Amino acid sequence: MTNQIGTLEFFDDAREGYRLRAEVVVESPIDEVFDFFSSAENLEAITPPWLNFRILTPKPIEMRKGTLLDYKIRLHMIPIRWRTEISEWQPPFRFADQQLKGPYKRWWHEHTFEDLGNGLTLVKDDVHYIPRGGSLLHRLMVKPDLQRIFSYRQQRLAERFKVCSAVPSAAAGLELADSPA
Repeated sequence: MTNQIGTLEFFDDAREGYRLRAEVVVESPIDEVFDFFSSAENLEAITPPWLNFRILTPKPIEMRKGTLLDYKIRLHMIPIRWRTEISEWQPPFRFADQQLKGPYKRWWHEHTFEDLGNGLTLVKDDVHYIPRGGSLLHRLMVKPDLQRIFSYRQQRLAERFKVCSAVPSAAAGLELADSPA
């Protein structure tokens, strides 16, 4: 699915679970964009208020490989504690976090940043996940929730950084469409 801000795609894989990919091009240098994402406190700024997201890990948080982040959310009126670990850390190009405890059977989220030149950065989120409750719960609740969450995230990024409306040629070859559920 393409919107005015970026793209958001979902893929189903019977062996690997599900995958979400979101992409947006911002008019800011890669170092500035990575610095924003490497501050755990900024996660609150790009998470929808209806999730009541709160970081529980004492601040300041030094982000690096092995950092543990504890936080809580409220999803459909249910309080959930979540713990993730930064499993990959390669500034300013990428980092990944994986759920150690939380609402999913599996959650692995890779954040990548690509310098497109001229002060433009391609921001990608690639999430591999397996929800609890199977495909029916995924179709009825999890996928729509994730679509709302990542759309909100793109809106907040558009407010924080100017979003490039024309995708530069380095990213123009990306085929971006919503795949069937």
